[in-house]
Amino acid sequence: MAKKQKPPVVVAELGRPETPAETAARKATDSRLYKQRKTVNNLVFSLLVSLGLVLVIFLMVPQGKGGYAEHAVDAQKLAAEASPSAGRDLAAPDVPEAWKAKWAGLKSSGGVTYWQINYTTVDEASGLEAYASVVQAFTSDGSPVDEDWILGQLENQRPTGAEEIGGIDWIAYDHTDRDADESNMLFGLQGQWEQDAILVYGTDSPATIRTLAAGVADSLTAMKEK
Repeated sequence: MAKKQKPPVVVAELGRPETPAETAARKATDSRLYKQRKTVNNLVFSLLVSLGLVLVIFLMVPQGKGGYAEHAVDAQKLAAEASPSAGRDLAAPDVPEAWKAKWAGLKSSGGVTYWQINYTTVDEASGLEAYASVVQAFTSDGSPVDEDWILGQLENQRPTGAEEIGGIDWIAYDHTDRDADESNMLFGLQGQWEQDAILVYGTDSPATIRTLAAGVADSLTAMKEK
């Protein structure tokens, strides 16, 4: 007995059975919509996975109170290690325990090699932090360091006076009316040690910068007398 063929299904929206072309179009539309939904779902899933990985990495990183605020280098040790490369003794002053040497090393620019220490200073009275830097600059042939290079380090400020500290004659740059948030040089001192240009400057008070300059002079004198 032959199998009885089912009559075509009437589509409610059409009120009649679909034509083969309409069936094909419907299936194509359903397939496209399915793929779109699947793509969106995959994107959402991928985003959730990424966020989960970020959270895991964040939780794995130590969240203590350390970090840059507590970071400090041993400037005196680094000065001793860099001195042979520089071919001279490098300044490494004693500073208050609350200060932190954030960076110390040799650099080169404009035909000048220089040793630099950058400090975060702390005012003992107010407890406020500021910035101070020591620079010892020299040339390969022993010629004087170019004045334009020196002024560039001092943010192109004009000299305002002269003074003697620690046996070194210094040119002073007093510009304490500048904004400490926009400058690293409110007060600075420029001196000479043998063939080297010595710069001490920062955003701390002139008294603190002078004390740091005295420490630089003492450091260089002590190494020369060894």
